[in-house]
Parts: sequence; structure tokens; C-alpha cells
Amino acid sequence: MIWRCRDRVFDFAHGPLVMGIVNLTPDSFSDGGRYLDPASAVARIRELAALGADLIDLGAESTRPGATPVASDEQLRRLMPVLELALADPALCISVDTASAAVAERALAAGAQVVNDVSGLGDPDMAGIVAKSGAGLVVMHMQGTPATMQARPSYDDVVLEVREHFVERCARAHAAGIAQESIAIDPGIGFGKTTAHNFELLARLDELGEFERPVLIGVSRKSFLGRALDLPADQRLDASLAATAIAVFHGARIVRTHDITPTIRAVRIAAATRAARRD
Repeated sequence: MIWRCRDRVFDFAHGPLVMGIVNLTPDSFSDGGRYLDPASAVARIRELAALGADLIDLGAESTRPGATPVASDEQLRRLMPVLELALADPALCISVDTASAAVAERALAAGAQVVNDVSGLGDPDMAGIVAKSGAGLVVMHMQGTPATMQARPSYDDVVLEVREHFVERCARAHAAGIAQESIAIDPGIGFGKTTAHNFELLARLDELGEFERPVLIGVSRKSFLGRALDLPADQRLDASLAATAIAVFHGARIVRTHDITPTIRAVRIAAATRAARRD
């Protein structure tokens, strides 16, 4: 399996990818406000890359539970100075975390290689813009919007409904001209799910293998881990590593994290264990 992101081709024969997180927001749940200055953000991007991150995900709009939308102009004001500085280094692979086609278009024109869309192509213009660029695309599942998603999430079968979402959204992507090998899928841990839903998705993650696309998992410091252990965000590293290892063992090929070095170690052990299975 490969994931084609413009001129970058990731071959999963070499193991899962680790995606570092840099939020350019005042209100993200974990690192909000830390990287508002472009120089600080770029320094963090370079630090994550030096630690071994395969790509860096830049977000200019918080998607924490209860967050309100951020206008495209404001996202671009936060994002573009950082993106332009970061992309001066051709070794960096940059993903832009946005549900706005207008933001994605500007970021891709500047040289970003991936669009990480939490709305899963909710913006009707997004698929065409990604297709035209040849960028990689992460299609996520979310029930509701960040402002409403944790109000009362409900499923008859969370894994089945997430799978149905990907059938429809991948078909939409293909119809717009996005190549199969450019798509990754993200079941949206913490996005419109209860704690029980999140653990069920982790336990049954291998059921998403039918799409033959890399599965991205983001569990880093998330609130369902805090609820399970009664811990604040800054004390959830061990829990994040455990959940990440479980996800990789069940087939995740991309993991999104704030903590690069320990995550890389956990991913390698989980991937080696998965490779040793006798199915």
C-alpha cells in the first residue's frame, strides 16, 4: 500500500507514518496559544521533523468539542506566514488541517502536500480542489460539527456507520478525480463519539481494512483517555501511547501525535508485533 501526496509517495512497507501536530490557534485543547508567533511555530515544526516525524499537520482552527467555526480569512492569516516559512525547507511534508476549500486551495498553491479534512469533504468545493492539485487527502468521520458533536452522540453500530460514511465519501472523492492511492481515512476518534464508541472503534479498527487505504488515528491526549483514567490533558501521555499501540496493532498506518519520540517507539513495537502474527 502507498499514499501519494503530490511529489511524496509514502510506502507503508517501511512501517506506519507518524504525523506531528502544530496548532496555530489560541484555543486548541492541548497546545492552544503556544505557537501563535510564526517563528515559534516554524521552530516547533523543525523540531518535530528532527525528532522523526514523517509529516507535520498544521491547524488554524480548533476542532475541540464545543469549538465555533473560524472564518477562512482568519485561518489564512494564522496559517500562511507559517506555511510559507516551513515550505522553504523542501524536506518537510506539510499537511493542512482544514475543512475549508478556500483555505485548502491557498495552502496547496503555496506547496502543502496533504489536506486533512475533519468534515470529510463537507465543503462541496473541497474534492475538486484536492483533485486538481494531486495532494493527499485525509477523509475523516464526524457526527455533527465541533460545536455540537459531543452533545449526544448516538449510533446503532458505530463501526458500521463509520464504514458507510467512508463508502459514500470515497465515492465522492473518486467522482471528483481524486486517485485512490491519494486517500487516507480517519474514523474520527473523539469526534461525535462517546468514550465507549472510541474504544469500540479501536478494538474493531481492522474492520476498516476493506477500503485498502491507510487508516489514520489521532488519539493523542484526547479527552476519552482522560475520562477513562481521570487525568488532565498534560498527564495523558502513557494512555495515548497505549491507545496508539493498540491502533497500530489493529491496522492503523498513520498516527497523529503531539509527542513524537515516545510515539515512534510505541509504533515500532506495535508494528513489529502485528507483523509477527500468524493469521
